[in-house]
Amino acid sequence: MILTGPAIAAAVAAGEIDIDPFDPSRLSPNAYDWRLGDTLRVCDGDLDAAAPTPFTETRIPGGGLVLEPGALYLGATLERTGSERYAQMLNGDRTTGRLGIWVHVSAPLGHAGHAIRWTLEIRAARPVRVYPSMTFGKLVFLQTFGAPASYQQLGRKYTATDGIDISRLYEENPAGAA
Repeated sequence: MILTGPAIAAAVAAGEIDIDPFDPSRLSPNAYDWRLGDTLRVCDGDLDAAAPTPFTETRIPGGGLVLEPGALYLGATLERTGSERYAQMLNGDRTTGRLGIWVHVSAPLGHAGHAIRWTLEIRAARPVRVYPSMTFGKLVFLQTFGAPASYQQLGRKYTATDGIDISRLYEENPAGAA
């Protein structure tokens, strides 16, 4: 079950959902409009699942930054979100999609108990200028069923994420870095 905008606002007021910073005008009928942070990591060279991803980091200036096709960008949400009660689903939206921006297609689920600034995978179909703090997608909250299980208490590799995080698949790969 997806929470409505008014239900999200009520859960924020009750302390059941944390959105920081929270702006009630960003609520829509079934979601919260999240924004792009001000920093991007550009993944450099060939990527290898058995090694840390090399990258360069750049701040997005107020006048914007042009994303180029063929590059993989990692960004972060401006908002830090979380809930012990609700799972989250983060997606791009039609406004960014219509600019040829694919954002966060591979891992939209945020587990209950995971309080983070989301790391975003971003690709551009054509050169497109993006700006810091621009609306970039929608976040929905989902009612969970069954015994509560907090992601933060499981001690997984991404529990401490508070910004842009490269893939850590190499930590699981026997051929990867030790």
